[in-house]
Amino acid sequence: MKVKTLLTALIVFLAVGFSTAYGADPANGTLDLVAGEKKILAEFKKEIPIDRIINVEQFKKIVDEVNAGTREAYLLDLRSAPEFYTFHIEGADNIHAGHVYTIPRHIADANAEIYIYCRTSHRAFYVAHFLYDYGYTNIWLVDGGMLAWLKAGYPVVNQYMGKFVAKYENFDNDYSSDYRETGKYRVREFHPY
Repeated sequence: MKVKTLLTALIVFLAVGFSTAYGADPANGTLDLVAGEKKILAEFKKEIPIDRIINVEQFKKIVDEVNAGTREAYLLDLRSAPEFYTFHIEGADNIHAGHVYTIPRHIADANAEIYIYCRTSHRAFYVAHFLYDYGYTNIWLVDGGMLAWLKAGYPVVNQYMGKFVAKYENFDNDYSSDYRETGKYRVREFHPY
């Protein structure tokens, strides 16, 4: 009987341990999807060599070289099309992170120098994982993404205003965490750019 009790206790202990490690909340028996995503992101981050993660100041020099024609590299903005067309870094290409599978159709050279970034770096870590798995060998990730670029005061462009420096606003301090426009109605018209 002691063996059966011990075996049952061991099974319960392992089940709770594994479920907690993989995002389950044993207190209420539900799956914690946020914890699961954070775990996957942490695993993907470990796959990127630390010397392949560059800061925004290093990236600015590369952007200037690409735009001057003295360096051949892809500056790959992984944000959505609306984010990209609102403003982007001059000389940047755009493929939404959700369309990572299309990158090999557009960049056929596995040794191409590719700098990837998104708004914060979150999507970039996911995309870097897949690019390495596809066989790309010269991937660089810009730490901090567009927010770091804006905080540094570097210029951006769009088709309406040309080149400009956008003022960075700290949404955590300046807006509610669930920012919604409330109160008076405002006119909106969809524009597909």
